[in-house]
Amino acid sequence: MKSIKEADVSGKRVLVRVDFNVPLDKDGKITDDGRIKAVLPTLSYLIDKKAKVILLSHLGRPEGKQNEKYVLDPVALRLQDLLKKIITNCSEVVGENISKAIDELGQGEVLMLGNLRFNPGEEANSEEFAKALASYGDIYVNDAFAVSHRAHASVTAITRFLPSYAGFLLEKETK
Repeated sequence: MKSIKEADVSGKRVLVRVDFNVPLDKDGKITDDGRIKAVLPTLSYLIDKKAKVILLSHLGRPEGKQNEKYVLDPVALRLQDLLKKIITNCSEVVGENISKAIDELGQGEVLMLGNLRFNPGEEANSEEFAKALASYGDIYVNDAFAVSHRAHASVTAITRFLPSYAGFLLEKETK
């Protein structure tokens, strides 16, 4: 397993698979932000190294369909509070709007894509979906230990298309 410390991330578009599948109350408020806090060391490292950070996550089990109950907006807001940095939040996962948002992303800035599981290709481990995701980055970092056992496009298939590294949380959990 190669560590993120082995990668030259400066100025690069770095796709980071995180596990922001946090519990929400009936009003959509986060009740435990532990999973968000757990990836802060990796995100801070990438921000400090002037990477363009693109976050990939899921929330809940929307079964491949758009579902307002599982949008990542509350997560993006909490992450923004924790990092004390503006997080650009997209509701989409793939498409022209994503490409445009990434083009506008500055070094050391963070973009969160929409819920991966809104696309049926995620849980199907679709090579086509993984290729689309990979097209947005130069480097892939897995910092989502809790989903690393899953054969999903953003966990396994994507590694066929980009140089891949472990984030600090994944390294810690593996040790």
